[in-house]
Amino acid sequence: MRLAPRASRRSLACVSVALLAVAVGCAPQAEDDASAKSSGAKGGSSCVEGELATRASGKLTVATDRPAYEPWFTDDDPANGEGFESAVAYAVAERLGYGRDAVVWQSVPFNKAFAPGEKTFDFDINQVSVSDERKKAVDFSSGYYDVRQAVVALEGSKATKAAGVADLKGFTLGAQVGTTSLDYIDGVVQPTRDPAVYAKNDQAKSALKNGQVDAIVVDLPTAFYITSAEVTDARIVGQFENRGGAPEQFGLVLDKGSALTACVTDAVDALRADGTLAKIEQRWLSEAVDAPVLK
Repeated sequence: MRLAPRASRRSLACVSVALLAVAVGCAPQAEDDASAKSSGAKGGSSCVEGELATRASGKLTVATDRPAYEPWFTDDDPANGEGFESAVAYAVAERLGYGRDAVVWQSVPFNKAFAPGEKTFDFDINQVSVSDERKKAVDFSSGYYDVRQAVVALEGSKATKAAGVADLKGFTLGAQVGTTSLDYIDGVVQPTRDPAVYAKNDQAKSALKNGQVDAIVVDLPTAFYITSAEVTDARIVGQFENRGGAPEQFGLVLDKGSALTACVTDAVDALRADGTLAKIEQRWLSEAVDAPVLK
């Protein structure tokens, strides 16, 4: 076969390369690449079940505080699957492709969970309310529980007669440090007396029993548990209205910029959409019925 002159052959080669470049540029995106980009996960990580970029390969590290209170957990054992948040954690893990034997529990103090700094867990579940301020330091999943704050006082206390927020202003109120409960005392009630602040809810409950405070503020399910099982001579005075119209929500806490945030959020959204969260709530928080609203 007759060959083209050298210059012509170079021209043909250049044309071929150019055509190849155009073909590659116009070729449909590979399915794996498209799914990785469409997953929405930060850092380009796709939500492949059981193959996420977790702290330990093949494991999902979940954190919560200790003691782990009821009704969120049972018998101070997050790993047993009993209690609302333990059940939610395992449901999220399953959605992400991790069975119970692949979930590793870790103890992390409440305030440390959403403090600035790199985290040692994949996500934390500990009644942490989503807020813009906290989002500056950590990521949150979408909300897995809509919550209200409530006031608990001993039977016979003058605080039990409060019918509205203004009626609470003259009392000494207590709450755990760093919580939305304390925010409601400071921002909504704005009492004339400084609130009593405690490192743990157990300390707040002890102060209530001992008459060191007139009332304490906790989330509504915790208030029902306290009055039914822990401080049985106390009762719920009432619950606060949600501020700003949007419900206060508990969210799973993740490291700031975590590659898992979108995947975990997708899992929570799916559990809400298919009714799983509602079923878990009905089982573990069914006693948290409506309480009087403090306006």
